[in-house]
Amino acid sequence: MTQRISQVLFMLLLIAAGLSWAQRGPADSTAAPWLSPPAGVAEAPAAPWRVVGLPKQSKPLTRFSAVTLGGQRVLRVEADASYGNLVHGLEALPETLRSLSWRWRLEEPNPGADLRRKDGDDSPLKVCALFDLPMSALPFGERQLLRLARLSAGETLPSASVCYVWDSRLPPGTALDNAFTRRVRMIVLRGPEAPLRAWVAERRDVAADFLRLFGDESKTVPPLVGVAVGADADNTMARSLGFVTGLTLE
Repeated sequence: MTQRISQVLFMLLLIAAGLSWAQRGPADSTAAPWLSPPAGVAEAPAAPWRVVGLPKQSKPLTRFSAVTLGGQRVLRVEADASYGNLVHGLEALPETLRSLSWRWRLEEPNPGADLRRKDGDDSPLKVCALFDLPMSALPFGERQLLRLARLSAGETLPSASVCYVWDSRLPPGTALDNAFTRRVRMIVLRGPEAPLRAWVAERRDVAADFLRLFGDESKTVPPLVGVAVGADADNTMARSLGFVTGLTLE
């Protein structure tokens, strides 16, 4: 029974973590930009961004909305005892695209979060790169669980996710596995020293970060199939608020 429960938790986390690229971005290599801005003229995030939650989720979804802040349109991300990710699928990317940049701003942290524990596994802000790592590269047990997760979800789920997190407890540079599954691995970019209510710019080499975190499973970088923005507070039953803008893939 314990093993079955752990499998269910594993599947739920995979489905929730960023997760589906069924609605992908432009396949035309001449299309630009590869990442459409999530904050358009309407309040709801602009397509092809879409909110992804747990199957039959009973808790609230994290709220994603487009707002004007300081004269610019930005994405507002509010978690309130909630879970959810905003996902942008990608397809047929040139191999030269490996630099992901954005700006983010944390207004209200979640002081109860602790990414090292399952009961504290919440993030006030995260940006994730989703990869299609071949199933053959996964350890046997995780390979079987991923197959079950894909069957349960009815969609093709990414097999490896690199998530950049803003955390109020761990120092910048901390790398760790998700508390529930090693299919999601994280790098803390901003820690307790980062100022609140101030924009911070990020630029990451997602290929290098994949090899840093998943190099034990693959020495080559698999296709990047999606980008996700998220926040959650369903384990701590707390609240957080932040903003993201300027997402660019080049």
